[in-house]
Amino acid sequence: MLKANFITAGEAAEKIADNSTVCTIGMTMVSASEAVLKAIEKRFETTGHPKDITLVHSCGQSDRKDGIQHFAHEGLVKRIIGSHWGLQPKWMEMIAESKVEAYCLPQGQIAQLYRSMACGLPGKMSKVGLGTFIDPRIEGGKMNERTKPMPDIVDIIEYGGEEYMFYKEIPLDAVLIRGTVCDEAGNLTTTEEAMKLEVLPAVMAAKRYGGRVIAQVKQVVQSGTLNPKDVTVPGVFIDDIVVCENPFEDHRQTSSWYFDPSYSGQARVPAANIEPAPFNERKFIARRGTQELYKGAVVNLGTGIPNDMVGKVCNEEGVSDDIMITVESGIYGGVQAGGIDFGIGQNLTAMIGHHEQMDYYNGAGVDITYMGLGELDGEGNVNSTKMGTRCTGAGGFIDITQNAKKVIFLGTFTARGAKYEFSDGKLKILREGEVCKMVEKVAQLSFNGLLARKKGQEVMIVTERAVFKLCKEGVMLVEIAPGIDLQTQVLDRMEFTPNISDDLKQMDEALFIQDGPFGLRLKEKNK
Repeated sequence: MLKANFITAGEAAEKIADNSTVCTIGMTMVSASEAVLKAIEKRFETTGHPKDITLVHSCGQSDRKDGIQHFAHEGLVKRIIGSHWGLQPKWMEMIAESKVEAYCLPQGQIAQLYRSMACGLPGKMSKVGLGTFIDPRIEGGKMNERTKPMPDIVDIIEYGGEEYMFYKEIPLDAVLIRGTVCDEAGNLTTTEEAMKLEVLPAVMAAKRYGGRVIAQVKQVVQSGTLNPKDVTVPGVFIDDIVVCENPFEDHRQTSSWYFDPSYSGQARVPAANIEPAPFNERKFIARRGTQELYKGAVVNLGTGIPNDMVGKVCNEEGVSDDIMITVESGIYGGVQAGGIDFGIGQNLTAMIGHHEQMDYYNGAGVDITYMGLGELDGEGNVNSTKMGTRCTGAGGFIDITQNAKKVIFLGTFTARGAKYEFSDGKLKILREGEVCKMVEKVAQLSFNGLLARKKGQEVMIVTERAVFKLCKEGVMLVEIAPGIDLQTQVLDRMEFTPNISDDLKQMDEALFIQDGPFGLRLKEKNK
């Protein structure tokens, strides 16, 4: 009988060679191989090895303190290729200070690249990334001065008279994965994980290059006791298995709790048990955004206000069953967790693989996506990936926004320190934010407004005091909040002059209701 090779986390760390390319699988702290990541950090701090590795990850994998933050040491990592570092302050600092070569690629393209590599292909082609900072004619995804002279890892190719991005293969020497249980032969399940992710494609990619697969599990069971349909990775593809010694600390379902079956589809909680979000400017903005929903819409939620607020508003308003909310991790329905637990949800109706979800977003395109807003300029360009020295990265932003039928950006009008009062159906600005978000030119091109206008993509920008739409001429102001002075509190605080609608409206006063639902009514889908 085939037997798995069981080793300790410390022994797993010894398997990572200097100058190797290491792929880690996880999103936030979901499915992060924390025990192994800690052990690799400890080995480096003790011996100076492994050194100069290339770290590859499709999703952000941290909760601001753990996950791949353990790799954020000069000398341990020479090059990082990832999509998002918003919950990884150490990595953002190292990238900003050019202490590491840093490439940012769209999250979905990395997840799908594993599958292409597994198939024996030299990379993957896609239109995702064209006209953004990922495009090699703009920045090539290079996030700092140290990386600019380095070779491009993306190309522009032409096929059938059309341009495509070509994401080059990244041969993997090791991949770190996590499962719930395995049997004695190493067959691995992910039944208690809150996401399916792209575990198997990454494993197959590593095998293509002769790479090593190291898996962390919570428990081992007798061979023959697992349902074959529950097996995510057959044991023949796993080289080493680490049984986590302290699962409460190093094998948590997510950062905020050890295990909750309602997030892995093994139980449901009464909808009434899900508490409404407290009323504040973020909820106000989300409410206005939900007024664009129609019955039957398939919706995506990005990080920030979208994921933290939109699902909760829909649940409170009793419309959750009339739409389908999705998140890039591959979850459908339910109510989403927010903050450091992004990408998971309770009472889900379906869960598919991360790379499979991106197939839908990249191909058919979601009906409506809600995304966070960093900066906006007069062309309709949006920056949500690099604010000053804060290198958050793209995540799934580019994958989703470039193909969505309708894009709604949600964010405050200004940033850092703004305070508001919502009363008597009016908005009062108590203190303006220190940072202007309506800028002459965005610092990084995350969303190309000109391309969106050319293809007729429907785009809205919703803030607490003003609502804009993208039109042929550029950005158009279509609504302002009651109580707001158009000149002094909107136009004078913008570095560009928007077009102003001839039918400029006031935002719905019902949005100001603070106790209970505001009375959301879904639109009928246009035929």
